[in-house]
Amino acid sequence: MTSAFLSALGGRVAERWLTLLALPGLLFIAAITTATVLGHEHWSDAGKLRTWLDTLATSPASRSTGTIALVALGVLLGAAAIGTAAQTLGAGVELLWCAEPRGPLLRHLADRRLRRWRAADAAFRAALVRAGRARIAGADDADRLAGLAESHFADRDSIAAAAPRHPFGMGDRLAAPGQRLWRMYRLDLAAAWPHLWLLAADGTRAELQAARVRFAAAARLCAWGAGYLVLGVWWWPAALVGITAVAAGLRRGRAAADAFAELTEALADLHVRDLAAALGIDSASGMDRTLGERLSRALRKPG
Repeated sequence: MTSAFLSALGGRVAERWLTLLALPGLLFIAAITTATVLGHEHWSDAGKLRTWLDTLATSPASRSTGTIALVALGVLLGAAAIGTAAQTLGAGVELLWCAEPRGPLLRHLADRRLRRWRAADAAFRAALVRAGRARIAGADDADRLAGLAESHFADRDSIAAAAPRHPFGMGDRLAAPGQRLWRMYRLDLAAAWPHLWLLAADGTRAELQAARVRFAAAARLCAWGAGYLVLGVWWWPAALVGITAVAAGLRRGRAAADAFAELTEALADLHVRDLAAALGIDSASGMDRTLGERLSRALRKPG
C-alpha cells in the first residue's frame, strides 16, 4: 500500500512538474532560440532556421551520446529554472493584484481609480435623475434616458461595484465580501473565515480551491506573457504572444477573483448560523448586526 501511494505521489509530482515548469519552459527556450537565430530582420525565415538546425545536426558534437545527454539535461534544467522563475513572478503578480495602496505609485493608481469611479458615479446619478424626471413628465425620450443611465451604471460597475480602495480592481473584488459583511452585520470575515471553512462541505471547499487555483494560474500566465514581451525586443512576434498572454491572464484573473469572492460571500451567508451554533451563540433571531458583533467578539480573542 505504501509503495502504491508513493508511486502515485511521484506520478502526480512528475505530472505537475511537467505541466507547470518543463513544458512552458521548453517552449520559452524554443522561442529564445528562434529569436537568436532569426532576429527582427529574418523574423519569418523558416529556411534560415532549418539551415541552422541542419548545421547543428551535422556537427561532430551531435554524434556523441554523452554530449547529447548533457545538452538534453541542460535544456531540461534550463526549462525547469525558467518555469520556476515564472512561477515566482506569478506569485508576485498575485500580490500586486491584491496589494494595498502603499507607496507613491500604488497610491497614485488607487487615487486614479477612485477619481474615475467618482466621475462615473456622478454621471450615473445625474442620468438617473434626468431619466426619472422624464418618466414622471411622460417625455418621449424617457426610454432613451433610462438606457443612458444604465450605460453609465455599467461604466461605473466596470471600475468597481463600490468606491475603490485598491490600486487594481481584483484587490477590491476580493475585499468586497469582507467589507459588505462588516457593513451589514458587523461580522469580521477575516476572523470568522477559518471556522467557516471547517464548517463548509467538501464540494464547497473544492469550488473555492478551484477558483483559487484559477487565480494563481492567471497570474502565472501574465508572468509568462511578461517574459515573451521582453523577448519581443529581439524577435517581434514574441511580443504578440506576450500581449495575448497578458490580456488572457488579466481576463481570467478577473473572472477567478469574481468567482472566489462570490463563493466566499455565499459560504458566509449559508454557514454563519451554523458557526454561531457551534460556538454556543443564540441565532434564533437570524443574521443581524447583534449576531455579527457577538461572533466577531468571540472570534477575535483579544490578548
